[in-house]
Amino acid sequence: MNPAEPKDFPLGRWNLYLGGAGAFVPGYINLDLVAMPGVDVAADAGHLPFPPGIFQRIECDAVLEHVRDPGQVMCEIRRVLAPGGYLHVVVPFCHPYHAYPDDFRRFTVQGVKELAGPMQVIAEGWRTGPTATLLVIVIEYVKQLFPFRAWRAVSHVTCGWLLFPLRYLDLLLFRSPGVQRIGNHCYVWFRKPE
Repeated sequence: MNPAEPKDFPLGRWNLYLGGAGAFVPGYINLDLVAMPGVDVAADAGHLPFPPGIFQRIECDAVLEHVRDPGQVMCEIRRVLAPGGYLHVVVPFCHPYHAYPDDFRRFTVQGVKELAGPMQVIAEGWRTGPTATLLVIVIEYVKQLFPFRAWRAVSHVTCGWLLFPLRYLDLLLFRSPGVQRIGNHCYVWFRKPE
């Protein structure tokens, strides 16, 4: 993760985490498509079951690539975000296919900003960089060499463990102006106008 990414925007009284799956996210209402332990509300992000302007902070982490209509999801997020509230969007750019339940697209920072409409951009950048892209592609490539699911799982864990230290190279590459060419995940922090 990029240490330069801001993390100090305050939690409010009501905060929403979109796509947290089975994770427990303290301080947030965790919404996901499927009910499972850790999920507080099972619903479609394109039709949020909340009144307008209720949330002071919304996290949308690796969700927009999985929805059929990201524009509709962003409209719903703007609707339920309180004036002055913060939105944190993280999306993949150069990242392998990963269905949950589907995988439809990839985004640039500019693409996310375009979807957000009139929201004010507070910060933008890369959560994971070019090294993360290279490593995840190597891991996926190695997995394809094995015919059995169990072998692929073992290769995934083994390669991930062996290659993980190389991800620290991204700390150098985040300063490069070319990081947007093959960055792995980008982020944008927004603030809804008062």
